[in-house]
Parts: sequence; C-alpha cells; structure tokens
Amino acid sequence: MYKFTSPDTIVSQVAKIDRSDRWSVHRRLQELNISCWCPQDGTLWVEIDRCIDAVLLRSTVQQFTSTRYELTDWLERCWSTQVLSTTNN
Repeated sequence: MYKFTSPDTIVSQVAKIDRSDRWSVHRRLQELNISCWCPQDGTLWVEIDRCIDAVLLRSTVQQFTSTRYELTDWLERCWSTQVLSTTNN
C-alpha cells in the first residue's frame, strides 16, 4: 500500500498514456521528484503536492501523447507569447 507524503495532496490516475509509455513517464516523474507509482495492474498514479507538480506532469504526459506537429505548434506559441508585467516600474 502506498503511503501519502501529505494529507493535502491530490492523487490522480494518469489514464491517457499507452501502457508501453507508462514506465518512461514514471521514470521521468521520479527524476523530477514527483511522487508516483505503478501498481501491478499497469496503471500510473501521481501525487500532486504543488502547482509546479501539475505543470510538470502535464508537460511530461504531453511529450508522450502529442504528435510532432502539436509539440512544435505548442513550442512556437510559447516563443511568441508576450508576458505582460503587472508591476509598476
């Protein structure tokens, strides 16, 4: 049985990934210090403790589920996005 690191975390099953890619995603999430586990049934479970964990999970899953076109389109949109400052200079 998995013991959660904090009672305030969100635990989610990642279902959109092919079973063959789950171990690669699992390994990458561990490299990013995000708590995750794969039970014997082949599912992937992730413990989201902070907002950055959710962003990193999305990014990692996107690498395995998106087409090359979708990934390049996303990258081009990120490059062209202008960040507006809300602070007074």
